Amino acid sequence: MICKDSNKKLAKYLRVNPPLARPQMLVSDMIDNLFLAYNSARLRQGVRLIVEKMLPDDGYVGMSLAGALTPAGLGKSCIIPMIKAGFIDWIVATGANLYHDLHFGLNLSLHAGSPFLDDVELRQAGIVRIYDILFDYEVLLDTDAFIRKIIQNEEFQRTMATDEFHYLLGKHVFELEKQLGIETSSILSAAYQYAVPIFTSSPGDSSIGMNISAMALRGSKLQIDIARDVNQTAAIVYNAKVSRKKSSVILIGGGSPKNFVMQTEPQIQEVLGIPEEGHDYFFQCTDARPDTGGLSGATPSEAVSWGKVNPNNLPDCVVAYIDATVALPLITCYCLDRHNPRPHKRLYLIRDQMLENLREGYMRYGSIEKLKRPKRKACDPMAKSCKK
Repeated sequence: MICKDSNKKLAKYLRVNPPLARPQMLVSDMIDNLFLAYNSARLRQGVRLIVEKMLPDDGYVGMSLAGALTPAGLGKSCIIPMIKAGFIDWIVATGANLYHDLHFGLNLSLHAGSPFLDDVELRQAGIVRIYDILFDYEVLLDTDAFIRKIIQNEEFQRTMATDEFHYLLGKHVFELEKQLGIETSSILSAAYQYAVPIFTSSPGDSSIGMNISAMALRGSKLQIDIARDVNQTAAIVYNAKVSRKKSSVILIGGGSPKNFVMQTEPQIQEVLGIPEEGHDYFFQCTDARPDTGGLSGATPSEAVSWGKVNPNNLPDCVVAYIDATVALPLITCYCLDRHNPRPHKRLYLIRDQMLENLREGYMRYGSIEKLKRPKRKACDPMAKSCKK
């Protein structure tokens, strides 16, 4: 005998009764109808979170990129279409992702190979391997030469944050793409065209930083302003909140870029002392486990304890434990199919204004002395609202 109460309780959950897979099934239909359990279901929840809550109402969407994504072509195939559609408003990436992104803007060749080749033989043949991606060692040298040539220009001979550095670098990549007669192939180029700020959380930890350092030995005055980076990323999130917009994060992988995106809220609340509640929506694709204690695998609920995530919206925070090279194409195709393009916010063009707004908030609430812990509402994370 079936209990009527159990039927009522189960009614709110999607029934596992999928249609038959069919030829020429759209990716978006496949995700909605066939991704019903385990990490496929988490991916379905995540992409629906993007199109139903992150993108509507002109919310701010930040993305972090960690892992060897651009050498696999995911920058060109997935990130650029998301930028063009207005789905990504600001980015934090590893320097390595941005360095290898340059290969595509310079029209240099990378090849799909095998992870089971003899690396000694590859070295002797002048071939570099990133797992199963192969390319000629000259690709590195040509990219290095391009960076060194560009940063000798007068516009680079000063101190600047990484968003400004990448904007100026993207301008030169965009101009080179036009000269080469190729479509937009570089994230940096696309971000320049649509004024999407790109930050890197560890400026010295990549070949871009290595080339900047090399030019410093030749007297280059280019210096990276990490304080501006920290405050500018926080200013973007703060600007979203004072504009009564939602602040959302899409985290591809973990690592330092994830932390740099997420630390914006502790910077606002803990360090600057400005009253705030945390990011509104959170979606991460990762292969990192939470039980090792590392940031890459840290869950949204753990982030609540830091003030990084709004506890009221914890049910709208999703983690899919899935390889980003599998997840990112699915996410991109779903979003492009299920949501219309949005107007571009061009946040880079208002960076000074946003930073000044943050400065005013700090002067109003902050102190150089120890700040008092703000009183928070007692909250049931699974409830729709908190009670005082």
